[in-house]
Amino acid sequence: MPTAGWWDALWPNPAGVLEAVGLRRDMAAIDLCCGDGWFTLPMSKVAASVVAIDIDRNMLEAARDRLAAAGATNCEFVEGDAYELARHMRGPADFVLMANAFHGVPDQPRLADAIAKALKPAGRLAVVNWHQRRREETTILGEPRGPKGELRMSPEQTIASIKREASYLQAWSSCRPITTRSSWNALENVL
Repeated sequence: MPTAGWWDALWPNPAGVLEAVGLRRDMAAIDLCCGDGWFTLPMSKVAASVVAIDIDRNMLEAARDRLAAAGATNCEFVEGDAYELARHMRGPADFVLMANAFHGVPDQPRLADAIAKALKPAGRLAVVNWHQRRREETTILGEPRGPKGELRMSPEQTIASIKREASYLQAWSSCRPITTRSSWNALENVL
């Protein structure tokens, strides 16, 4: 996981990304695979409630520390497997964010199915991925960054991966890519 300075260079305005992909004030939100909480903190400033989920205890502690230092009180932290998303929640969510993690999920359709089951009807899923470019073309602070090129997915590949087995996510046909930085794609959709 990169340092906070690296995240700041890549995402100087995570709140703007969240606004662009449709996070709103009254939503119950999930930051899935939250890492150190870079997006969790701005989510907590907008959403009614946030559940930050990560399988890595150290990353979850970093997220907890980040939000505690900022005085956030509307966030729950859950150490757990993303495939078991519904088990980690008290009720369905309005919004799920998955930033810089979907490309590395071994069974993407299974995860899409878990997300769909965790969302309210008309819930929103936002997936933020690296652009499908060679790693050498996505430099941050002077160094090539991000996943290997073969792991990077186009918006169309991401959508196809999600739709493959979660066919009832019919609204994916209306998904629109949102370019947030030169190195990233964000997808948002109403499920």
